[in-house]
Amino acid sequence: MDKWRGAAAVCMNDKNELLMVLQGKPEEKKTWTVPSGGIFEGESLEQCCERETFEETGYLIRVGERLQTKRGRIGKTDIRVDYFFCWVTGAAMQIHDPDHLIHEIRWVSKEELTKLQLSFPEDQPFLNQMLIKQKEGVDRT
Repeated sequence: MDKWRGAAAVCMNDKNELLMVLQGKPEEKKTWTVPSGGIFEGESLEQCCERETFEETGYLIRVGERLQTKRGRIGKTDIRVDYFFCWVTGAAMQIHDPDHLIHEIRWVSKEELTKLQLSFPEDQPFLNQMLIKQKEGVDRT
């Protein structure tokens, strides 16, 4: 049995918007997700989160607390993705994706989020809750 492990960045700005990327292979329908990807050998989950966010969005981030761990299975592969609360600390919005799977970067509001087709629809309630908590001023340091 194979195992795949990755990390995802839940980044929000001071307007209570969530950082999202439009992704997909050329032949696929494009869908939205938070910046995320698979861990490289010798890399920590936090380093993976930082690298993937930079590749997909151009932003440098600081990784905070682990928010949730999602487990699943695709075929014979066990999947585990750890979601982290993150802050943008520098750089500018620009795609650096070596896999050429990212097509757009956008900051989205809670209202916009509900209208996007997500890569992982099961993330919708979790992401909505994060936007509500941030709006209420929950400190994630």
